[in-house]
Amino acid sequence: MSPARRNTATVLGTVAALSASLLAASPAQADDAPVEQVTNGDFSDGTTGWWATEGIELAVNDDGALCVDVPGGTSAAWDQIVGQNDIPLVAGESYSLTFTASGADGLPVRALVQEPVDPWTTHLDERPVLTETATGYEYVFTASTDMEDAQLAFQIGGSEEAWTFCLDDVSLLGGAEPPVYEPETGPRVRVNQVGYLPQGPKNATVVTEAEEALPWTLADAGGAVVAEGSTVPHGLDESSGQNVHTVDFSDFTRTGEGYTLTADGETSHPFGITADPYATLATDALDFYYTQRSGIEILDELAPGYGREAGHVGVEPNQGDTEVTCHPSSPCDYTLDVSGGWYDAGDHGKYVVNGGISVHQLMSVYERTHTAPTGSPDRVADSTLAVPERDNGVPDVLDEARWEMEFLLSMQVPEGEELAGMAHHKVHDEAWTGLPLLPSEDPQPRYLHPPSTAATLNLAAAAAQCSRVFAPYDAGFAAECLDAAETAWDAAGAHPERYAAEGGQGGGPYGDGNVADEFYWAAAELYLATGDDAYEEAVTSSGSHTADVFSGHGFSWQNTAALGRLQLATVPSSLDGRDEVRASVVEGAEQYVSALEASPYGIAYAPEDGAFVWGSNSQILNNLVVVASAYDISGDTRFRDTVLEGMDYVLGRNALNQSYVTGYGENAAMNQHSRWYAHQLDPDLPNPPEGTLSGGPNSQPSTWDPVAQANLDGCAPQFCYIDDIESWATNELTINWNAPLAWVAGFVADQGDASVAAGASCEVDYVVNDKWPDRFNAQVTVRNTGGEPVTDWELEWSFTGAQTVEHHWSSELTQSGHTVTARSLDWNGDIAPDGEVTFGFVGELPIGANPVPERFTLNGSVCG
Repeated sequence: MSPARRNTATVLGTVAALSASLLAASPAQADDAPVEQVTNGDFSDGTTGWWATEGIELAVNDDGALCVDVPGGTSAAWDQIVGQNDIPLVAGESYSLTFTASGADGLPVRALVQEPVDPWTTHLDERPVLTETATGYEYVFTASTDMEDAQLAFQIGGSEEAWTFCLDDVSLLGGAEPPVYEPETGPRVRVNQVGYLPQGPKNATVVTEAEEALPWTLADAGGAVVAEGSTVPHGLDESSGQNVHTVDFSDFTRTGEGYTLTADGETSHPFGITADPYATLATDALDFYYTQRSGIEILDELAPGYGREAGHVGVEPNQGDTEVTCHPSSPCDYTLDVSGGWYDAGDHGKYVVNGGISVHQLMSVYERTHTAPTGSPDRVADSTLAVPERDNGVPDVLDEARWEMEFLLSMQVPEGEELAGMAHHKVHDEAWTGLPLLPSEDPQPRYLHPPSTAATLNLAAAAAQCSRVFAPYDAGFAAECLDAAETAWDAAGAHPERYAAEGGQGGGPYGDGNVADEFYWAAAELYLATGDDAYEEAVTSSGSHTADVFSGHGFSWQNTAALGRLQLATVPSSLDGRDEVRASVVEGAEQYVSALEASPYGIAYAPEDGAFVWGSNSQILNNLVVVASAYDISGDTRFRDTVLEGMDYVLGRNALNQSYVTGYGENAAMNQHSRWYAHQLDPDLPNPPEGTLSGGPNSQPSTWDPVAQANLDGCAPQFCYIDDIESWATNELTINWNAPLAWVAGFVADQGDASVAAGASCEVDYVVNDKWPDRFNAQVTVRNTGGEPVTDWELEWSFTGAQTVEHHWSSELTQSGHTVTARSLDWNGDIAPDGEVTFGFVGELPIGANPVPERFTLNGSVCG
């Protein structure tokens, strides 16, 4: 993701220089007729007024059309262009561009009206798909600014094979009827188009002018009515500008697919009542990261339809990330191999501050399965994702996280250099590239951008967490992560106010002028990793430790204090005052519960100004992360049900009747902004993979792209979205937006059918009796607090870091990764009511903290 800065209409800089002597004056028009802006659009005067890039010879054929032979083997549309310059435009005026064209059947080209120089601001950007027969095309647009020298360009490169492009009857006339964008919102009954959990909440929204309650019916796939009731009028919803009613059909619990809800003469999209889709969604949302990888070939057998060559490995025309130096504006005398990692969004940039929160949330997906009462470690075990590292004995989510972590580590300034230990803020192209463009075909030079305190602290936080989660799988990598984390912490302390520069070309700035929150998050992760008093002091002395860090907008890459708070609340530790930290998460979650309860669309999002920000869907999901964590802490099902209902909005229960997740729902987003998932622009390229989240409504016009500016003026917040690949401000995909989707979808998957599981009738005392430099002695007592005997008992818990069992007594202990399983022996297999059993072990602890585990399961049920 990046701020409002991307220009998707890049043209080679040599084009502007070609035009000055080629253009004749526009022909005179009657005073009351629209003025023709194109010179010689019928080519009756040969090629006067037209130019082409090098390698194309302009010629008019016997039929009076301009026909050019387009060479094959070019990588992008803008490598070959036919165009005309010096076209005047008036801001606010609507124009009609018409032309006929023919070429290779099914080949897309690009028709542009734009600024002729950097930043190539576009007024029109369309992608006609040609046929061998001359076909007419018409596009209407409204000029956003006055311009005396706009450029009309037909970008025709990018084909492997040579072909012939013919063009005729080109006209650009003002006075056109302004285009009006009317989103297709489908039926006025809005539901979660994927599914509701059988025992969970089931709510819908009806858009209607009716003021009184209306009858509703629920029908199964065969059309039989299975439930009915009355709507609850809500009135005007400010986020959508609609009058709405709500429907609650939670009492219906029969599982099945193809249900529909009918009210006020409208029938909803079909949906299921089943838990099944969420396990698939949780997996798909994580599989997204493999196809975002840089520096590795994406294998079609792992990601069918998404196979591509490795990007940025130095194979021409690609200049690669294997030997990158600093940007000329801030030169350095070294190069770094920063290959690998994830492409941040739909562009080719890689950013430490966005990578930090993203890889953190993936590692937290893993951590939660080991610490939360409803966690399920098997769901994220080895061989659960489509990654090339599967079957290596490491949970696949950690394999994926490692791909990004190794990139983050590589961005650290080497020892002996100025600012050693700090992290470069980002690496990306010298200038913005256009769409579509595969990473392997990106010809731009790449540069490291100056180190920043924010990036350095992101590295410190993520690397400290890395040291914990990787400890039982790769002790050497875990130690490397901890060393990098502590080095980064010290470097940030020595340079606490190095901020990223605003603006620039080729990548988003990701500026952040307040890094107190990053210091807090990094201190929290380092304390959880080491237990060191110095890091605990940094945590407790931070203003963020007692501040209200759960804002109405939610947390994000720029506001990370909530990450520190959530980690301190959910990862076991000996932190002084931890009960108060846990209580603050529960308190913070209450505001999101209240926001959802007040919203007729069930939105856990209520910013004070009412504006939906860029990436609002990720903000909503991050709010649900807080609410889910409150459920993990408290067990209060109100929090769990809020998360379940909050997912309804993302999956279709919204004003646009739009599922924002590719492949999920009858009306799902499919054209997220991307340079290589670009089927909308090139039929040979795919749409984004299933499980990809769109950024969602953005009601801040100052950040809009040209497509949003042309179509969304005056939109109510929920309507400020368009499923168009060119609308990066509303429809971008990013690694930090899919991360909370994966986290929350995993949480929902872990709830099964949303029944409240009965807790085991047991209590566990885990006591560390002795400690040595690299070992400890622990005693565990299990009590049966129920009325029936427990037979053949099996107790399971998870360590948080590098602890391993060395030898044991009075039970059979085995360990897999972080998970320890204690099984009864022949002589102590029964625990009578009010009885207990005790066993012990000596554990190794080569590095890190040794907190008491908090989640124990006895014969599969969580102990109270």
